[in-house]
Amino acid sequence: MEDLNSHQKSVFGSWWEAIRKWFYPAWLIYETSLRFYEYAFGVSNYFINQHERIGELFAQILAITSGVATFLICTFYLTLPASITLFKFFKEDKLTNPFLRKIKKYF
Repeated sequence: MEDLNSHQKSVFGSWWEAIRKWFYPAWLIYETSLRFYEYAFGVSNYFINQHERIGELFAQILAITSGVATFLICTFYLTLPASITLFKFFKEDKLTNPFLRKIKKYF
């Protein structure tokens, strides 16, 4: 039981322990935001290319609306919860799951 109450040490040293709880969530937000921007751009291009079928004005309105909606939905439902969970994982010192304790050491 005393092992569960001890502070988790990182293999990179004590200086990394203070930084990692902010670095990994920020890195996740950056990477997923770039990926979701590409998804939104692809959705927007799809509707722009449909201008002959649905009309020029409607294609542009639909492209902008669906591109922005794709980015916002992916950000709010995937990126933010994952980043908050990752931050809480690195902030928590007392992990009860032995697998999580072992894996946290290498991050």
